[in-house]
Amino acid sequence: MPRTIFEKSDAITLVAEVFRELGYEGASMSNITARTKLSKGSLYHFFPGGKEEMAAEIMANIDAWFVEEMFKPLEEDEPRVAIARMWETSDAYFRSGRRVCLIGAFALDETRDRFPSAIQGYFKRWIEALAGALTRAGVDASEAQELADEAVVGIQGALTLARALGNDEIFGRTLRRLRERVEAGLT
Repeated sequence: MPRTIFEKSDAITLVAEVFRELGYEGASMSNITARTKLSKGSLYHFFPGGKEEMAAEIMANIDAWFVEEMFKPLEEDEPRVAIARMWETSDAYFRSGRRVCLIGAFALDETRDRFPSAIQGYFKRWIEALAGALTRAGVDASEAQELADEAVVGIQGALTLARALGNDEIFGRTLRRLRERVEAGLT
């Protein structure tokens, strides 16, 4: 029986999980309706542009969440507090390595060519926000850039490896090592 959804945000959440499981290319409308239990009519009501609009809105939703929960704090709050919050936020959002980064997954296939500015913008802002916080905390600008690159690369790589090996502990261990590395740079 089709599921009743009253809010677009509910549909975004359901469809995002299908994209996380199957990727953009693997998520056919049939797969999306079957897995979300939403009718095609409901999906087209919320997303008249079809699958491409779904992906664009999902990425915008993810980006908006990261802006509020991670990027703005890194850009505006006391740097050490914001950096500590980034580690906690990353662990919580990615469910300790059990949840793939959908924007990262989209960056790995042809989907990146459909949404280059959204994908690049997400990663650039994360790196720039972290590098800025590190610089405000007293780290040399070039070292701050290297640490920020290393942290984001490490988080994304750990997510991929944890998923590939079915071992969530990889993400936790990597997050702890990255945090220690960044904190060492702050002293």
